[in-house]
Amino acid sequence: MARRRIATFGGGCFWGVESAFRELDGVIAATSGYMGGWLKHPTYQQVCTDKTGHAEVVQVEYDPAMVSYERLLDLFWDIHDPTTLNRQGPDIGTQYRSVIFYHDVAQKAAAETSLKRLDEAGELGAPIVTQIAPAALFYRAEEYHQRYYERMGIAPHCGVRRPRMGAD
Repeated sequence: MARRRIATFGGGCFWGVESAFRELDGVIAATSGYMGGWLKHPTYQQVCTDKTGHAEVVQVEYDPAMVSYERLLDLFWDIHDPTTLNRQGPDIGTQYRSVIFYHDVAQKAAAETSLKRLDEAGELGAPIVTQIAPAALFYRAEEYHQRYYERMGIAPHCGVRRPRMGAD
């Protein structure tokens, strides 16, 4: 059995980010949660105050034999606007920041390379403000946030752009 890996991304409201990663072949699980703050075991209500330092994130468990970390990065860039600071669509605050939390030096290097390549291409019309930071403790969000769109039977939104599905 192939070794499973973990990747963590924050791209605004975690409902849409989680939904997009779940659609990708090779993703075993996508879990909404919080990372990057100083409060232990934060609740959604606490994170929403914009005073805990946490970002809404999705922790992605994936099979690297089926999907590369670079492909996860490509999807991440496609599903949100990495040029807006602490905002995605109508959601405003540091909890909605664009951030890649890396779990090892290879992920850090890949994230930095990917960001630089996309930024230098100039396709987004503004500089990328995405943070690249070491992974910290991951706190799973409350159960009602998990698979939110799927459970509600509604199409994903939260300002998440739908990915270009042909990009592999």
